[in-house]
Amino acid sequence: MPGRQTMPVKDAARLAQKLADELQLELVDVELVKEPTGRFLRFYVDTGEGVSVDELENFHRRLMPLVERVDYDYMEVSSPGADRPLKTERDFERARGMRVELNTYRAVEGAKRFAGELVGLVENAVVLALDDGRELAFPRREVAVVRPLIEFDESDLDAFFPEEGAQKENK
Repeated sequence: MPGRQTMPVKDAARLAQKLADELQLELVDVELVKEPTGRFLRFYVDTGEGVSVDELENFHRRLMPLVERVDYDYMEVSSPGADRPLKTERDFERARGMRVELNTYRAVEGAKRFAGELVGLVENAVVLALDDGRELAFPRREVAVVRPLIEFDESDLDAFFPEEGAQKENK
């Protein structure tokens, strides 16, 4: 619309943070992404125990009028998922002791991908206890992404698809 001022995404994020605080949600991330079908304004929210569809819908409904001046085509509100990247100190604290996957920008000891137990953030470095018993510290500026490692095997799938497991046993 001519003459209408748009709102920067950082201002939308600030408003979303206030609303998330009011609703006792954690605002994990905000992004405005241009895709072939249009501009997507995405908000990722969570709680310590996950977020319900009703919580997502309530957040979306209440946020929409607050960000109407952002130049976007579609607005999405969702959970960041179980394997969401760890970004904040709070994320790292919550994931302490969990198995994580860490990717670096440049090779370290001949590799760019590492898996191990997250020891935590120590002096601005991500510290992992590797499976071989060593601890490695990766300066945060050299870390591309850290995310929880979701591991499962075929027996885990049987819990979700018991009829298929029974079919295998009958063969």
